[in-house]
Amino acid sequence: MQNNPAVSASRESVLATNTVLRNTYILLSMTLGFSAITAGISMAMNLGHGTALVLMLVSFGMLFVVHKTAESSKGLIAIFVFTGLLGASIGPMLNYYLSLPGGSMMIMQAMGTTAVAFLGLSGYALTSQKDFSYMGGFLTVGLIVVVVAMVANIFLHIPALSLAVSSAIVFLMCGLILFDTSRIINGGETNYIRATVSLYLNIYNMFIHLLHLISVFSGDD
Repeated sequence: MQNNPAVSASRESVLATNTVLRNTYILLSMTLGFSAITAGISMAMNLGHGTALVLMLVSFGMLFVVHKTAESSKGLIAIFVFTGLLGASIGPMLNYYLSLPGGSMMIMQAMGTTAVAFLGLSGYALTSQKDFSYMGGFLTVGLIVVVVAMVANIFLHIPALSLAVSSAIVFLMCGLILFDTSRIINGGETNYIRATVSLYLNIYNMFIHLLHLISVFSGDD
């Protein structure tokens, strides 16, 4: 019996997608764990907010390095440096929330909610096999709007606007989890390092802004 070329190609495509998916989730769990470690070190060292800002700015530069080296083994080193720096940069913020009444509970709630949201949304995208690429334009416009609003609020200092921005970012991150997971499933993203960066940033931003929202509704921010 001769092999059907179309069937063989389809099987190879499925195997390639499954490999990217598996490697992405393995690397994602490793980078999240590494970020937690660097955040803990940053908290223990009691780093200042100025140092945190520098670490975040350096991590932005590393993001370009990650994308440039994503096709080589250097990309693995770059992504751990990138996520490690981002993890360390939130140490002062976490120390601030811990200093509030019930701060540890707020952090745990934000972590738990982020985990449930990610697992639920990513799981839905995986099981439904739906193509969420149509959301790309909406999500891009949404991100531009919230970035503009964040920059504006640096000068305006409007609490309600800050709350609205955090709410919008959580909503957008939910959409991006569906969008990015769908891209992996449907072959839109074939590099697991780039895929990991996308999902990592979705989780990172969701956690930070959920923490802000939880603290506001708890009356402690």
